[in-house]
Amino acid sequence: MKLILVQDVANLGVKGDVVTVKDGYGRNFLIPRSMAIIANKSNIAHNEEILRQSARKREGNRKATLELAEQLKSVKLTIAVKTGEDDRIFGTVTTQQIADLLQDKGFNVDRKRISINEDIKSLGEFAATVTLMPDIKPEVTFWVVKAED
Repeated sequence: MKLILVQDVANLGVKGDVVTVKDGYGRNFLIPRSMAIIANKSNIAHNEEILRQSARKREGNRKATLELAEQLKSVKLTIAVKTGEDDRIFGTVTTQQIADLLQDKGFNVDRKRISINEDIKSLGEFAATVTLMPDIKPEVTFWVVKAED
């Protein structure tokens, strides 16, 4: 039985794929749970049109994301922290602090998309990676400096 997946199904395929499954699996499991529809001529044509539109939309989003990535690469952030002996900072710099500073600069980036490669326990220059798309990951440079009392 040929089916078009309406959503991702583990070990079978992703949304939009045309798959061949056994009749019982399709009729008793996938179709009743609205995970797939029968792959007839009209459904296949409709699915192809949806895939074309989503590809066009992704391409438009990709261009905007590449522009945002270029802007993020040029951003320099400064984080002021309290320090103790030997200029070691209390605690560590978090992704939330970086997200807040980016928000102040006009970039709306979720803290979950920011990753810091190392624990920052001292003053200096560091880099954080912002994952905008799976293949677009610009680095943001930031300085950790001593806070004025």
